[in-house]
Amino acid sequence: MTHPATTPSTPSTDADAEAHGERADLLQTLAHHREFLRLTTRDLTDEQAGRRTTVSELCLGGLIKHVASVERSWVDFMLEGPAAMGDWNNMTEEDLARRADEFRMLPGETLTGVLENYAEVARRTEEVVGMLPDLNVSHPLPPAPWYKPGTRWSMRRVLLHIIAETAQHAGHADIIRESLDGAKSMG
Repeated sequence: MTHPATTPSTPSTDADAEAHGERADLLQTLAHHREFLRLTTRDLTDEQAGRRTTVSELCLGGLIKHVASVERSWVDFMLEGPAAMGDWNNMTEEDLARRADEFRMLPGETLTGVLENYAEVARRTEEVVGMLPDLNVSHPLPPAPWYKPGTRWSMRRVLLHIIAETAQHAGHADIIRESLDGAKSMG
């Protein structure tokens, strides 16, 4: 019997490298932060998921809606470039109101529905990231007051932004949940 440390390894295939490479690491990191965000809603009613517990407009269901919307928009950007996101410099009052609705649960919305939508967004993201020809491909960012004109982001940078957005809001969600009923995601 050969000791495992001395067993010759078989050459890895492109599929093996992809399954254990950068994309897999990035998607696993995103999945980890998504799970922390979802965990903050465990055992809640729809009313609790829609309740504000701090001075901000944020509620748990609204945070998940927002993160799903942002992720969907950035994945559209990956596929279509800046046209998929519109021009933030020319947002109308209606656009701003629609965006504000992302941060709260509206009448008729349920936590189950919000979580199902988020799961669908996650599946699409993983599918799109898996089919991208190269994470170095870049697009110019859409017009917005917070982006320097002419700035380009690679698909890698977009995915890192989605991860950062998810992690940041998972932290917000943890505070909201603790304020709601004392429950914590960790500890």
